[in-house]
Amino acid sequence: MTPLPDIRRIRAFLGRGGVIAYPTESCYGLGCDPRNARAVARILRLKGRPRAKGVLLVGSDKCQFRYYLAPLEKSLRERLGQWWPGPNTLLLPRSRRCPRWLTGRHPKLAVRVTAHPYTARLCGHLGLALVSTSANKSGRRPIRTAAECRRQFGAKVLVLPGRVGNRRRPSTILDPLDGGVLRP
Repeated sequence: MTPLPDIRRIRAFLGRGGVIAYPTESCYGLGCDPRNARAVARILRLKGRPRAKGVLLVGSDKCQFRYYLAPLEKSLRERLGQWWPGPNTLLLPRSRRCPRWLTGRHPKLAVRVTAHPYTARLCGHLGLALVSTSANKSGRRPIRTAAECRRQFGAKVLVLPGRVGNRRRPSTILDPLDGGVLRP
């Protein structure tokens, strides 16, 4: 298992609005502290992604989303285990405190409890969910190696070394409230 880099250094970097690239289930992801509007805007610029689309959050535990989500009904809370941890992103109602820079034009927030060991350890040690979006320019294929991230983004991103998971497709996006599948 790939060891994590110095967590204090990463935490300080994220606290200054830094953007990191890290391995996920299917590709490298770009991430930042979701509470930092400038950092989220930086990711959107790097990708060429419109603000209106919003971003998703990845965490090691559903508790890391508590601030961002409205309280869930008990029946839904009890069903979260059928999707998590795993490569399933759920669209859930945002709380009033959830910043619009995360949701874009959408009334719900996309969240995922990862099953990728490195990403789960990273979020766990940082004690927070991270913004997570594929490390690539919008419309291009996702990046699968640290070296490719460095070539694409240079010094604009702190690239964390690690192995991408075996999944070939991005996470499935589901809306458990209406049963819709937005991305299989």
